[in-house]
Amino acid sequence: MRFRSVLAAAAVAALSIAPARAADLSIVVGDTGNGLQILREMLDKFEQKTGNKVTIVPMPTSTTDQFGQYKLWLAAGNADIDVYQTDVIWAPQLASNLVDLTEATRDVVGQHFPSIIESQTVDGKLVALPIFTDAPALYYRKDLLDKYGAKVPTTWAELADTAKMIMDKEREAGAKDMWGFVFQGNSYEGLTCDALEWVKSFGGGQIIEPDGTVSINNPQAVAALDMAKGWIGTIAPPGVLAYQEEESRGVWQTGNAVFMRNWPYAYALGNGADSPIKGKFDVATLPDGTGDSARSAATLGGWNLAVSKFSRNPDASIELVKWIASPEMQKYRALKGANLPTIQALYDDAEIAKEQPIIPRWKEVFLNAVPRPSAPAKVRYNEVSSLFWTAVHKTLSGDGSAADNLAELEVSLPKLKGEAW
Repeated sequence: MRFRSVLAAAAVAALSIAPARAADLSIVVGDTGNGLQILREMLDKFEQKTGNKVTIVPMPTSTTDQFGQYKLWLAAGNADIDVYQTDVIWAPQLASNLVDLTEATRDVVGQHFPSIIESQTVDGKLVALPIFTDAPALYYRKDLLDKYGAKVPTTWAELADTAKMIMDKEREAGAKDMWGFVFQGNSYEGLTCDALEWVKSFGGGQIIEPDGTVSINNPQAVAALDMAKGWIGTIAPPGVLAYQEEESRGVWQTGNAVFMRNWPYAYALGNGADSPIKGKFDVATLPDGTGDSARSAATLGGWNLAVSKFSRNPDASIELVKWIASPEMQKYRALKGANLPTIQALYDDAEIAKEQPIIPRWKEVFLNAVPRPSAPAKVRYNEVSSLFWTAVHKTLSGDGSAADNLAELEVSLPKLKGEAW
């Protein structure tokens, strides 16, 4: 009996020091460029460190499609997805189905920009941890501007004139596929980002103001959309009405555009070893509009990680989120993909400044960052955005004037609002 007792005690002791069973996790991600490849490399490091296994569930690059699928999965209580990569605007809409990370991340949240942490906090609960932030810039072919003695445009009017001049001269010289300007003109969330920049740069407000007021139908907003409509088929290809980020980058990176509006990820890819435009371009803040309140405006973006309430492995999932959001992995992502860290100290990192000199310079872009009206619109933001981008796309396509489409929007949004957002 005593021998059996010793064996039993030994077995209990062995169990108490044995490592926890490895978890099989899944993370759902939609990305552009080489983002999935970089994430896989980061996950390989996590797997080696923890013994856990992580499967990437890829999504379409369209954030609109991603959000729609996320809502379906979470509403159904899908336990197959542990971690969701979420857009900066989604926190209020998904919060009820996400794990509260407040206590688990108390030791690391102080490293991040406070405003970004605040954007992911709903009713006092942190529902997602930031992994990189985003704001777009104006990409320009510095070799072509130098060739024709042109300056970097500081207003949209200057951009249109410069784009047309260089495009025409390049076509005369044999570059028949050259266009002046490419951006995101498809009917999706990306067009909301682009058009918000045009409207705000003209002093036309933010669609819905912080106090909940619908402000979009005003002369400055009409002028901004009329301006953009004038680009279609002149300096921008007619096909831009179907472009998302990657279609824009495709035209740009093959050397067939003078200017491009896009996010930071396109910088590292444009300077890749096999890129035809490597070393031939630079970036600047987006141009000012016209009018008394003219300014540069860049829509604030950014991505975060959230843990599903339905995950079978919440603790391992939180560990994964903290790993990807850590200073080491944010630095890795910055070096490999030129993604902008949410950790303040990394903007002073010498290696990042050397390998990706654009990142410290992006601070100037952030000074002009404008949030989408997800905070005032709350759970109705996606419907607000859909109505807005539809009105803009109709205008760009020639289906009604900017004045008529914004007047219609001014009727639709208060109906959606009801008594309160």
